[in-house]
Amino acid sequence: MQRVIEKLLESTWLWVIARILLLFIFISSGLAKIIDFEGGLAEMRAAGLHPDWFFNIASAMVLLFGSLLILFDRFIWLGAGALSVFLLLTIFIVHTFWNFSGEYAKTSLYFALEHTTVIGGLIATAIASHLRKKLKS
Repeated sequence: MQRVIEKLLESTWLWVIARILLLFIFISSGLAKIIDFEGGLAEMRAAGLHPDWFFNIASAMVLLFGSLLILFDRFIWLGAGALSVFLLLTIFIVHTFWNFSGEYAKTSLYFALEHTTVIGGLIATAIASHLRKKLKS
C-alpha cells in the first residue's frame, strides 16, 4: 500500500491536477475580469482603486500570467510569488476586517484567512516544484 501511495504522489498526472485545482480560483477570476470587464471595473471602484480600468487589467494579467507559470511548471516561484503578493495586497486593500464591525468584519476576516491559507498553498507548490526538479536531476 505504501508503494502505491508513493507512486501516486510521484506521478506527473497528480502533480498537474494539484496545480489545476490550486489555480482554479485565480484563472476564473482573471477571466471574469476580462469577459465581464464592466463587472471588473465595478469591483475595482468598490475597492477604491482608480483608475479602475488600469487596476482591472493589471489584476487580470497578474492572475492569468501567474497561473500560467504555475500551470506549465515554469518559474513556479515567480508565479507563486506574484499571486501571493496579489493576495496580500487584497487583504490590506479590500479585506480590512480591522476597520469594520459586525458581520462585515467577520466576512472580511474569513476572506483574509482564506487568502493567507492559499498563500501557504502557493509556497508549498513552489517548494514541491523545486524538489521534484531536484529529484529528477
